[in-house]
Parts: sequence; C-alpha cells; structure tokens
Amino acid sequence: VVVSIITVNLFAFWIAWILTRKLKGTNFFRTVFFMPILIGGIVLGYTWQSMINAVLASYGTTIVSDWKFGYAGLIILINWQLVGYMMIIYIAGLQNVPPELIEAAEIDGAGRWEILRHVTIPMVMPSITICLFLTLSNTFKLFDQNLALTNGAPGSETEMVALNIVNTMFNRVGVEGVGQAKAVIFVVVVVAIAMLQLRATRSKEVEA
Repeated sequence: VVVSIITVNLFAFWIAWILTRKLKGTNFFRTVFFMPILIGGIVLGYTWQSMINAVLASYGTTIVSDWKFGYAGLIILINWQLVGYMMIIYIAGLQNVPPELIEAAEIDGAGRWEILRHVTIPMVMPSITICLFLTLSNTFKLFDQNLALTNGAPGSETEMVALNIVNTMFNRVGVEGVGQAKAVIFVVVVVAIAMLQLRATRSKEVEA
C-alpha cells in the first residue's frame, strides 16, 4: 500500500505536469493514460498475469513461484490502473494554478524546482488531498486484482487484507465470525488512516 501510494502519485503528478506544457497530442495521451481505470480488476489481473508469466517463462519461473514477483506484479498493476485516473485530477489542479503567481516567482528569480516546490505544489494541495485519499482507499481494498493475479500465492505471501477476509469468510468452515471481525477491524483501520491523511493534507492547502 505504501509503495503503491507513493509511486502512483509521483507518476501521475509527473505525467500531468508534462501534459500541461501545451505540447501537441496531449488530449490523445490523456485519453490513453485514463483508459486502464475503465477495465475491470479481474481482466487486468489475468492480463498482467499472462504478460508477466510470458516474461518469466524465459527464466523458467512464474509469478507465483516467488513472492517478490507477485509483489512487483501487484505494484505494476495498481500503478497501471490508477495513474491515469489520478493524472486527470492533477491536471485539473495544475490548470487552476494562477499564471500570475508563476510569473511573479520567475520575476523574483525562482527556478523551475523552486516554483514547483513553493508555488505549484502548495496550490495543487487540494488535488493531492483527493488523490492520496483515492489511492489509499483503492490500494487498501484491493481484491479482484489480487485474486486474479496471484490469488495470494505462493503460500498466502501475496495475499492482501481484503482477499484474506474473503478467504476466511468463505473458504474456512466454522470461522465466519473471525472473518466478520477482521472486516470490522479493517474498516476501522482504513477509516482512521484516511481521516489522518485528510487532516494532514488539508492543513497544508492554501488559497490563491
């Protein structure tokens, strides 16, 4: 979850920043990057499983032979699915940054990095708040992608919490109560983390 949140938002912000540079073909690339979010998780999971296994076959192994392959596969999959979605939100935020603020910073001698750090990012904090919340909630509740890609193999080492809860509820007899307890605790933990994240990022939001 931590790695996915960081990588998804970094890639999404970077792509959004590039696609707001008034380059040719930006609308086409925005559409292409956004499309993966429209594909179902089961389809994505089996598609990436086939592609990764095709690569690993050259080395005589599969994605479920080592937890490291499954771990990397899950991160790649969630990035491929969410980056385009978060990119659209970041583009909306970047386009709302007042040009006069950037011009004033340039007149004062600020470089690109300083403008990005002290002008652009503070002004885009509302978008960052939304994107962090969405990536946090989506990666925590990851289920169908996990089921299709690795199904927790090998030996439940790539089993995310949502998949573990479902397996406890429906694949083990007599422990349904344990599955329900896990689900309740899971919801409480995710809500608590999400509220802390919202409070932390909203405190950094500024107005033009």
